[in-house]
Amino acid sequence: MRRVLRHIYERFPPRLRLWAAKVLRLLRGLLAAALAPLWKVLRDVRILRALVQIVFVVLVGLLAYGLYSNYTANAERLRFGYDFLSTTAGFTVSEGIPHERTDSNWKLFLVGVVNTLRVVLVGIVLASLLGLIAGVARLSRNWLIRKMATVYVETIRNTPLLVQLFFWYTATFLKLPPVRQAVELPGSIFLSQRGLVLPRPYLTEGAPVWETFLLVGLGAGVAVFLARRAHLRRADRPGSPLLWGLGVFALLALVGWFAAPSPPVAWEVAELGRFNFQGGIQLSPEFAALLLGLVVYTGAFIAEIVRGGILAVSKGQREAALALGLTGYQTLRWVILPQALRVIVPPVTSQYLNLAKNSSLAVAIGYPDLFSVANTIINKTGREVEMILIIMGSYLTMSLLTSLFMNWYNRRIKLVER
Repeated sequence: MRRVLRHIYERFPPRLRLWAAKVLRLLRGLLAAALAPLWKVLRDVRILRALVQIVFVVLVGLLAYGLYSNYTANAERLRFGYDFLSTTAGFTVSEGIPHERTDSNWKLFLVGVVNTLRVVLVGIVLASLLGLIAGVARLSRNWLIRKMATVYVETIRNTPLLVQLFFWYTATFLKLPPVRQAVELPGSIFLSQRGLVLPRPYLTEGAPVWETFLLVGLGAGVAVFLARRAHLRRADRPGSPLLWGLGVFALLALVGWFAAPSPPVAWEVAELGRFNFQGGIQLSPEFAALLLGLVVYTGAFIAEIVRGGILAVSKGQREAALALGLTGYQTLRWVILPQALRVIVPPVTSQYLNLAKNSSLAVAIGYPDLFSVANTIINKTGREVEMILIIMGSYLTMSLLTSLFMNWYNRRIKLVER
């Protein structure tokens, strides 16, 4: 095509070719002048960023519209709504807050939510303690402690959590002796295939007097805490006002315990019945296996975060603390950890969120968490989309609340530059 056009152009007279070249140059100049503002706009970085964001939002909107259209096209005979939550569930959950078969689906789902919160809250506390201990142990000068912590961290972090849950449940708790041959631990604690049984505390007739002392101790402890903190700030000295407040509270609580006419708290010890233990606090093997698995797994990741945070603190801080005469524990407590927390808190927040989401693996070992209960409701009602949205909203709420609290704590401990 190009050759043909060139051949035709060469057959034109020289004067005509000259005029054609001038016209082409004029058209090219006019086109460049017309497109110059457009090219200037497109070369602006701010405008390009805005255009990219607009295109992304449009694509997401089209994707959402396509998914919604696909759902409506395949569910024309189904009715979307949440009225099924008020209908009778017709089933019960093996453990959790008291409920009946005649309760609504919403009440049964709430049982699953409470079961999940039990695992998540207790798991966060225990995983934090285990991770702190293992992280410090990895930096210990003792060769045996350091290597044991290393083996624990590297083994757990490189093993799937689901495999670990099956191990704790099938190879540990289900291999324990039956109920009648239960292992009795100190403190009237029993361990068997049915789980862990602990003594249950309950209040006695002397509890009202003790409660009065507790309230007075709480007020006095808060007052001492505030006064001690103000004194340390005025003196520009380090210290722990919280320990002072807790000490006052514990002292008054101890005085109230002995001042009560009878011990305010007694313990209900479980007794072996015909098929199982009666009384006490009974923790199912499913709950114990899930909690143990989540704590051990998440604690390994937190240990590495703690180790990295401690190593991020300059060695000069440790040397200066030792030069001032502080012991190893005092150096770790007052110098290293407060500075390392600024590095530790953000990644630990992610591990807390992972622990909450990993609790959904409880369905694999039969623990009735919110995901397991929601699956049962789906099988009975056929409302998959509605229940999946509720599940997503539940986990999203837990994650946002956890992030909100951890971000607030991170702002309190961050280094403020002047």
